[in-house]
Amino acid sequence: MSSPGVPDLTTLRPRLPSPLQEVEDERFTRRGVRLLLKRDDLIHPDLVGNKWRKLAPNLTAAAGRPILTFGGAYSNHLRATAAAGRLLGLPTIGLVRGEELSDRPLNPSLARCSADGMRLHFVDRSTYRRKTDPKTLAALLRAAGATDAYVVPEGGSNALAVRGCRALGEELSGRADVVAIACGTGGTLAGLAAGLSPDQRALGVPVLRGGFLTADIRALQHQAFGGPRGDWQLDDRFHFGRYARTTPELEAFAEDFEERHGVLVERLYVAKLLYGLVTLADEGAFPRGATVVAVVTGTSQEA
Repeated sequence: MSSPGVPDLTTLRPRLPSPLQEVEDERFTRRGVRLLLKRDDLIHPDLVGNKWRKLAPNLTAAAGRPILTFGGAYSNHLRATAAAGRLLGLPTIGLVRGEELSDRPLNPSLARCSADGMRLHFVDRSTYRRKTDPKTLAALLRAAGATDAYVVPEGGSNALAVRGCRALGEELSGRADVVAIACGTGGTLAGLAAGLSPDQRALGVPVLRGGFLTADIRALQHQAFGGPRGDWQLDDRFHFGRYARTTPELEAFAEDFEERHGVLVERLYVAKLLYGLVTLADEGAFPRGATVVAVVTGTSQEA
């Protein structure tokens, strides 16, 4: 039973641990490699995958206070936070990058946030870039009428979220040689790596270009655990130009994977992860006999 003011997350009935599904794919089997999918997309229909793992500890810490967080116009994190607010009866406020969007019709993603009760506040891009500065953040909270809110960072990655994602690694301990995941802000990888066994390796596939995630992940692990944890690395080759960008090649790849295995492939994260793993298998990056797990962090409806 939860304490007064603390939402009871057990009422949402998350499916944990999430299922582990083996797929027979000749692009891996011909190299002597097993491919398994960690179906975090099946944890909860509204709080999918790493969104549940990252949000749940923050929702508990908020203790019933309004939740304020940040994101772009197509942010899956905003949508998940809004859904959590609806399900738990918590007020939510979304600070959206791009003041120019305030005069335009809401896109489907932001419309879903609004329908779930999230109050949207649009922020000019220059101010948004400075949102982690304490004075700027305080001004943003005042402007949004949310000085009493519990603040969750963009993408949901903070020390609580990273510790929450450690359970993902623990669920896979001893089940694979390599566990791969697509990365946005790096929080899920930071926690995943901490939960794996010493003989396992975590591989992150960033969906944004820029090469900044290594330092961010190290900082998140320091905040969450006091120092580095686990064996992890990044492969920056598969962002396809930038976040929220797909190409005909990536679209064709995702459609082919869906036809082969009957698993819907979310395009912004999961498709890039799977494309990267197929490429790495073809390059001989995994030794014969290796087991590789791809974490499915989202559903195709999020694309």
